Order: sequence, then C-alpha cells, then structure tokens
Amino acid sequence: MTDSQKWLAFAAAVGGGYLVYLLAPVFTPFLVSALIAYLGDPLVDRLETWKLRRTWAVIVVFCGLFLALTLVALLLIPLIERQVAYLIARLPDYLGWIEHTVLPWLREHLGISAAALDFNTLEQALRSHWQQAGGIAAQLLRSVSASGLAVIAWLANLVLIPVVSFYLLRDWDHMVERVRGLIPRRSEPTVTRLARESDEVLGAFLRGQFLVMVALGIIYSVGLWIVGLNLALLIGMLAGLVSFVPYLGFILGVLSAGIAVLVQTHEVIQLLPVLAVFAVGQLLEGTVLTPTLVGDRIGLHPVAVIFAVLAGGQLFGFFGVLLALPVAAVVAVLLRHAHQRYVGSNLYEQDGGGR
Repeated sequence: MTDSQKWLAFAAAVGGGYLVYLLAPVFTPFLVSALIAYLGDPLVDRLETWKLRRTWAVIVVFCGLFLALTLVALLLIPLIERQVAYLIARLPDYLGWIEHTVLPWLREHLGISAAALDFNTLEQALRSHWQQAGGIAAQLLRSVSASGLAVIAWLANLVLIPVVSFYLLRDWDHMVERVRGLIPRRSEPTVTRLARESDEVLGAFLRGQFLVMVALGIIYSVGLWIVGLNLALLIGMLAGLVSFVPYLGFILGVLSAGIAVLVQTHEVIQLLPVLAVFAVGQLLEGTVLTPTLVGDRIGLHPVAVIFAVLAGGQLFGFFGVLLALPVAAVVAVLLRHAHQRYVGSNLYEQDGGGR
C-alpha cells in the first residue's frame, strides 16, 4: 500500500467515524437489530441442521424470543413497579436516615457539610413526580406521548427493529459470504482468521455475558430475598444488569442493599448477610459463571472495559454504550494480531539484539 493509499484510508476512516457520530441516533435501532440477528444466527443455523428452511427457522426463533420477552415483562414489570412504589413510600425513612445518621457522621469524621441539601423539598418533588407519573407503565406512556414526533419515532423503532432483525437474520449467511468475496485474495486468509477470532470474542461476550448478567441478577435477588430485604428484586436485578462493567454491579449492589437494610432494620449486624450474598455472587461469577459461560477468550482488562463504556457513552450516547464493548473486543483481537506481527518482525529482532 502506497503512502497516498494509506492517507486515503485514514481519511476515509475519520470521515466514516464522523458520519457515525452525526447519525448515531438513527443507527441505534439498526445496531440493536444487528445484535439480535448476530445473537440469533447460531440458533437458526442449528435449526437448519434439523432440515428446517432458513425462513421458517427465523420465524421459530422470533416467536420464541417474543414469547420469552412477553413472559418476562408480565412477570417482572408488576413486581418491580410494586417495589418502586414501596421505595417511594419509604422515602422519608431513607432521607431521614441520611440526614440524621450519615451527614452527622460525615461532619464529625471528615468535616464534610451538606447544609445546602433541603430533604423536605427533595422528598416532596420525588413523591409528587411518582404520583403524577402513576407508575412505570404510565410514565413510559407519558414520555412517549409527550409530542407527536416522539410518538412517531417510538412507533417507527418499535416496528423497525423486528423487521430489520428478521431480514438481517434471514440473509445473514449470504451477507457474510458477500463481504468475504469483496476481500482482496491476498489478504483473505488473514482477514478471515481475524474475523473468526473476533466472532469468537464477540460471541463469548454478547451471549455469555448476557447469561452471566441474568444469572447474577437472579442470585442477588434470591439471596437478598432470603436475607429478608424488602427491595430484593429491584436491587438484585439492577446489580446484575450493570455487572457487565467489572465490579460496578458488586459495588452498586452492596451500597444500595446496605442502605436499604440499615433503614429497614436499623441494625448494623444485618450488613453481614448482605455482604455474604454479594460475596457468594462474586465467587460464583469468578469461579463458575464467567469461566463456563464466557471463557477466557475476550482478553479485556477491567480498566479497558470501564474506559470503553465511558468513552462510548460520552461520544455517542446510548448508541455508544451498545457499541463500546463489541468494538473494544474486536480492537483487542487486532492488537493481539499486531503484537504477534511485531514480535515476529525484523524491527523486534533488531531491538532485542541491541539490549
């Protein structure tokens, strides 16, 4: 590749990145559809091995996914809404505990003052907002119907995501073969190997990490329920869902569950069962869940994961959060390939001989 071709490729990459930045809100439903298609392709391929045509296999997968999501929504949304209502009802207790216990301790031991906080105003604002919203479902409907454009955008995404996912999933193998056919023959073996490694990394992360998140949410929720925490489901599922960022689910869960159990029981000793629940969850994640469901093929350092999520959210918003870790996983594969090329190069041998 000549210097002019390299500069042209660099300019195309910069221009493409800027275009993605401008069109991030538009790309979000297409990215969600591509993720659904990518996750569903192995299952569709397996159904094809059972002599089922591709289109019918996609229909079966879509019907199963729709039924699963419907059942989860019917089971979880009412339970979570009741727990949120309980949280709002106990809000004076939480704010009172912070005002009369936490703030005096901070002033006495750390010299931190929070005199500017008006807890009565904060409580009234949160309570009135929840009463006006009328619950989670009502709040969603209100936010959607706030304007005609919001309704149109919401309905468009609601229809667009399953439609695009269906066609992407149906034609996934053909699209992969067409892209492979466009690769220059000289580079095709290397690009194919890198694509295969990237597919293993992405598959391990997207499918495995999702199962880890769900499993941790169930473990935390059941454990906190056994401990007797009234907000077990809400805190447990939240800690499980954010566990894709290393240690974030553990830290958030311990803090929120610790505050909840102190307000509920007023006994410091009750923190020990809560800590035990999250300790068991972390132990199972490190020894059973992650090795079994994800494996060691991702190779992303926890600091790299945290940086990728924060950088993606800062640059592209929710679209960037969705895209951050898959991109980071692929970049990790490319960096390992570049490292292997460098170690095997004459430049590395010369440097090694000079030491």
